[in-house]
Amino acid sequence: MNYRTTPEEITRMPTGIPHIIGNEAAERFSFYGMKAILAVFLTQYLFLMDGSEGKPMDEARSTELVHWFNFAFYLTPFIGAILADVFFGKYRVIMFLSIIYCAAHAALARMGQFGYSEWWMIAGLVLIALGAGGIKPCVSAHVGDQFGSLNSHFLSRVFNWFYFSINLGAVASMLLTPWLLEWYGPHWAFGVPGILMAIATFIFWLGRHRFAHVPAGGFGFLKEALSKDGLIAMLKLSPVYVFVAVFWALFDQTGSTWIFQSQNMDRSFLGFNWLPSQIQSLNSVFVLSFIPIFSYFIYPFVQKFWPLSPLRKMGVGFVLMTASFVLVSFIQEWIDAGDRPNIGWQISAFALLTASEILISIVALEFAYTQAPRKMKSFIMCFYLAAVAIGNLLVVGVNHYIRVPSAAEEQLQTALNNLPKDWHSAPRTVVLPGYDGLTGTEDDFIKRLDKGVENPLQVEHQSILDEIASKIISESIAAGNTFPKQSRGDELISTYRIQNNEFRYEILNSNSIRIRIAGSDGKWNTKWDTGIILDKPEEEAPKKASWLDRLRPQETWLSARKKSLGIKSKANAKTAEELYTKTTFSGGQPKLQGAKYFWFFSGLMGLTAVLFIPFAMIYRPKNYLQQ
Repeated sequence: MNYRTTPEEITRMPTGIPHIIGNEAAERFSFYGMKAILAVFLTQYLFLMDGSEGKPMDEARSTELVHWFNFAFYLTPFIGAILADVFFGKYRVIMFLSIIYCAAHAALARMGQFGYSEWWMIAGLVLIALGAGGIKPCVSAHVGDQFGSLNSHFLSRVFNWFYFSINLGAVASMLLTPWLLEWYGPHWAFGVPGILMAIATFIFWLGRHRFAHVPAGGFGFLKEALSKDGLIAMLKLSPVYVFVAVFWALFDQTGSTWIFQSQNMDRSFLGFNWLPSQIQSLNSVFVLSFIPIFSYFIYPFVQKFWPLSPLRKMGVGFVLMTASFVLVSFIQEWIDAGDRPNIGWQISAFALLTASEILISIVALEFAYTQAPRKMKSFIMCFYLAAVAIGNLLVVGVNHYIRVPSAAEEQLQTALNNLPKDWHSAPRTVVLPGYDGLTGTEDDFIKRLDKGVENPLQVEHQSILDEIASKIISESIAAGNTFPKQSRGDELISTYRIQNNEFRYEILNSNSIRIRIAGSDGKWNTKWDTGIILDKPEEEAPKKASWLDRLRPQETWLSARKKSLGIKSKANAKTAEELYTKTTFSGGQPKLQGAKYFWFFSGLMGLTAVLFIPFAMIYRPKNYLQQ
């Protein structure tokens, strides 16, 4: 079937724009719904999907996986761009990859029904990275392709509304999907976004006769890419998006480290008790509010006194992002001290972050399109998206580096693989050598398996750790389930020493503390460190009755799942001490955590903002539009 290949010669808005905007809103509902719950799913749900033999994933590992997915998602646009610009055109690529996208959500929704849930999860995330990532540059460039010289003045406004539609879908999804995960479990939480993706594909298909289908450039794309204009465009844009990559390294942590931070805050705000994954929806709420304010008030007002070029907007955005992470760093300082600050403080950081996003992300999106030669629009859009990938790779690298391995876990998996296939059927004890490399000595690690269920790890000095834990728990119970402050904790453990090594009392947050000692190697922050983490029973915030209560079960999916698997819950505790969770460990603790982690990224962003100023002063842009 033949389609129109050039923009409409009109002075008003192109007729195909509503289909693109509607498609983007539904597609972003699908993507952000999945992304909103991914970090929480990895740490609290994944290990329960196939049974109770596993254990929860730690936050550093979860953060690493979330940002690996983000990296892949924002790297695959190069595949979509080449397919669109060289071979098939943007419309066909968007339709084909959207079908793959729907299949990806089906894979995630089926986890736990056929076993091997981790493989289903990986398959789903890989397909989403290919489908959603592949269509991303094509959709953005497809927007610009609808405009000619007569109505190109609408381009900036449409990119703002394009971004508005992204956040409209995102805010709805990030409010609903965590609620579905909490009460109905992963199947519905991942399935509903998949349904919305199918709707998004249908909406886009309906507009096929109204679009300008700019043909693929074929080898003309390669010729233009290697031309003087093409090479200059790529060389000039590359350093711009190196700066933008640092912005995304911080921004995308709202879906990982910011969620983990909010779990340790008082989440009652505006009469509503927020789920940790729901807080990030306020970013989209702010975007919906801020875009009209920036477009119709702030930009015109500032323009009267100071010409606002795209690079100047981005420079201001870098400063605001630095301020946002500085505030989050202070919040984490309070949490590290054992306090439980109100979520309103993090919401304030979200407001600063959103203002930064409008000044950087939207502007960089438009900037990528206008600076791209005509046959390279989708490909150059990938420079913008590759910046996001590089930013997430930076977070992956940091979180991988700070994760100290565990001597016990390294050996345990090998030991389990060497056991007979029927090891699940009877109790067994696995003895692993400590630092001296020998079994039968004091530094052995001992793991007891009772019909496939792993009991807590026993480490060197286990009896002393248990004695310290009981003392701290007793004092905490006497203080109304409040862990001792740092000075009191240091005092309680000061009498315990092993030769020249002392035990350390470390507050992780208001709900958790850690007691640890250097291992037999005598060095801190190695895989031989041993210790115990204590988690107090978290008080449930009172839930106000609402119309949503009529739609949910009597208990959460997690509670029902653990009950069905026979996992001991706090409800079965016979004494106050049993309400506390004890987790013995060997190594595995991050080298950079708490406020120090956030201050690292605050400093990185501040340095980026300073270096961007001289670069922006010497950059000379050149615009290209479809004619």
